[in-house]
Amino acid sequence: MAEPVTAMASPEANARIEYDLQLYYWVKLIRSFEERVSRLHRQNKIVGGVYSGAGQEAIVTGICAPLQPGDFVAPLHRDMGVFLVRGVDPGRLMAQLMGKETGLSRGKDSFLHGGDMERVIFGSTSMLGSSLPVAAGAALKFQIKKENHVAVAFFGEGASSRGDVHEAMNFAGVRKLPVIFVCENNRYAYSTPLEKQMAIEDVADRAPGYGFKGHVVSGNDLLAVVQLSEKVIKRVRDGGGPALIECKTYRYRGHSEHDAALYRDKEELLEWQSRDPIPRYELYLEKKGHDIKRIREEVDERTRKVVQDAVDFAEQSALPEPQEAMEDLYAPTPANSSSNGKL
Repeated sequence: MAEPVTAMASPEANARIEYDLQLYYWVKLIRSFEERVSRLHRQNKIVGGVYSGAGQEAIVTGICAPLQPGDFVAPLHRDMGVFLVRGVDPGRLMAQLMGKETGLSRGKDSFLHGGDMERVIFGSTSMLGSSLPVAAGAALKFQIKKENHVAVAFFGEGASSRGDVHEAMNFAGVRKLPVIFVCENNRYAYSTPLEKQMAIEDVADRAPGYGFKGHVVSGNDLLAVVQLSEKVIKRVRDGGGPALIECKTYRYRGHSEHDAALYRDKEELLEWQSRDPIPRYELYLEKKGHDIKRIREEVDERTRKVVQDAVDFAEQSALPEPQEAMEDLYAPTPANSSSNGKL
């Protein structure tokens, strides 16, 4: 996939080329994966709800790309891309969606609550916004143990009105925790438009009230999200305290696959589709001198294979056995524990 490089190019320039193309691969993979999941849902092959992030791929890619191993991430129901960018095997992710034994929770839950603690991805809950206090707790642990990690928590503009979101940000500001709160502002909290849910235009305006800075960026501009997140994550990792990044975006599909989104104006949807993050990033690559037609064809073929392999793996995987339903209910007791299970 990489562009040919000349002997004159510096190692830094070559690394940047690879990074730019990797970002492109991720947004294309996320879009392809989610489109296939939507089709599988219509075929009744998906267990639980499907909440498409189509149109919002630049956010999860741009925020997660600068993160390091060991950093904590709490995604939302619409953030399937977090799993792919953080290195979760696409086959396991697809198996999770199909409720198979080989999925992240061994068939015990839908994607909505799936997590992967090996990659420090905390599973979401139906109460969107409730993972922000958990992220603050992870950041507190990093601070206490002097670990050079950051925590990231995604939430929507609708969730920003919840009490636990306020509490998490207030606590993070007081303790100057290494946590980044990322608001995916897609203008609709299910069917409630932005202007009927909050009296201000920018969620980021609330950050100074908690004692830290808020940033606003176009969530449809991958380059802008990456550049901002690189700067903010470095400052937070270096001890600068928490931050809030608000990404202005739009979801192309309804709240879920069963939502026709009739509450939205068609012209509004078309306007936002004209700002699609993928062709916008393709234009950037083309302006930098890349053969975007060739790269697009190569990446499309690569993502088609990855997604098809993931579907094949999931469909061939077994459903969990009934007796396994009572397993994995509690954290395992350490082998060297002397408490014999007593508190």
